[in-house]
Amino acid sequence: MTVESSAARKPRRSAAGKTGTAGTGRSTRSTVKQGTEPELVQLLTPEGKRVKNAEFDAYVAGITPDELRGLYRDMVLTRRFDAEATALQRQGELGLWASLLGQEAAQIGSGRATREDDYVFPTYREHGVAWCRGVDPTNLLGMFRGVNNGGWDPNGNNFHLYTIVIGSQTLHATGYAMGVAKDGADSAVIAYFGDGASSQGDVAESFTFSAVYNAPVVFFCQNNQWAISEPTEKQTRVPLYQRAQGYGFPGVRVDGNDVLACLAVTRWALERARNGEGPTLVEAFTYRMGAHTTSDDPTRYRHDDERVAWEAKDPILRLRAYLESSNHADEGFFAELESESEALGKRVREAVRAMPDPDRFAIFENVYADGHALVDEERAQFAAYQASFADAQGGN
Repeated sequence: MTVESSAARKPRRSAAGKTGTAGTGRSTRSTVKQGTEPELVQLLTPEGKRVKNAEFDAYVAGITPDELRGLYRDMVLTRRFDAEATALQRQGELGLWASLLGQEAAQIGSGRATREDDYVFPTYREHGVAWCRGVDPTNLLGMFRGVNNGGWDPNGNNFHLYTIVIGSQTLHATGYAMGVAKDGADSAVIAYFGDGASSQGDVAESFTFSAVYNAPVVFFCQNNQWAISEPTEKQTRVPLYQRAQGYGFPGVRVDGNDVLACLAVTRWALERARNGEGPTLVEAFTYRMGAHTTSDDPTRYRHDDERVAWEAKDPILRLRAYLESSNHADEGFFAELESESEALGKRVREAVRAMPDPDRFAIFENVYADGHALVDEERAQFAAYQASFADAQGGN
C-alpha cells in the first residue's frame, strides 16, 4: 500500500486553536508502525502519477481509456451540478443545499463500482452516487425546494431516498442486506455515511448486526474531516476504519480524492459481500471543500491553509493530469465536456424554476393503507382553513 502524502499528515488546528493528529493502531489488513500515519490505499498521487498496489491493482487492471474519460466526465458534471444547486440556493430557489465539493472521487469511484442489482442507501450528500445510479440530477432538488419528499422511485434505480436523520440509513442498509442474504440473491448493499455519523449509536448497532449475521453490506464512510464544525480528532482516538476490527470484519482506508483507488477498493469490498464474506468498512479519507450546508459558515471554525493544502489534492485535477500525461484525452475532449457541463447547468436551472408547487392535500395521503377517520377529519379541517383565505380575499 502507499501511504498518504505529507500534506494530509500535517497536524490540523481545531476551532479551539489546538493541533492534533490521527491515532495509530493495527489495521485488519496491514500493520501500522507506532508513530506513523495509517496506511492508505492510493493508485493516483495528487500529481496524477500512477502508483502500483499489489493488493488492489487487479480491480482496475482492465480499465480502458474510455472508462477513465468516463470517470473524469462523471466528476466534472457532478461538480457542475453541485455548483449550480449551491447558486440556486443563494438565489432563493432552494431552501438548503449540502454540497459535495471535494468528495467527487469518493462518490464516483464507489458508485461506479456497484452493479445494477446492488442497492444503495445514501445520506443527503451523495449526488455523485445518484448520478452513477442513473437518478436524474433535477430529481434530487425537489426535496431541497420543498415540493416533494424525495423525487424518485427508490426501486427504479436501487437507490434509496436521501436520509436526513444522521446515521439511520446504516440500519436500513443492514436490514436490507440481511434480507438479501436470506433470499440467496447474488447482490450486495452499500451504505454511505460521514465521519460525524460514525459517532451515532445507529452505526454501532449496524456494525454489530451486520457482523453477527454476516450481512452482504459495505459501509462507506466519507471522512471529510469535519462533522459540521467538529474535527475528526474530537470524535475518535483511532482512525475510523480501525473500528471495524472491534466488530470482527475488515476495515480499510482509501485515498478519497483518488477515483481509481475508490473504484478498486469498493469493487473488492462488494465482491467480498457477494461471496458471502460479510461486511466491510471503507473509510474514504477526503475533505469537504465547502460548507457543511449552505446554512453553515466554515470560516468560523477552520483555517484557510487547511483548505489550500487539500486543494492541491483536488480529485478532478488529479485525474486530468493522469489523462493528459498518458495521452488518454486531448483538448477537444475537455472542450466538449465544458460545453456539456454548461448545458447541464442550464437544464438544472430551468427544471428547478419550472417545478410546480405541491398539492397541499398530499400530506394526508398514504398515512394509513386503508384510510383513517382522524385523518379524514384533519383533511376537512385543513380544507376549511384553506377556504377561509379565499373567502377573505373575496370579501375585500
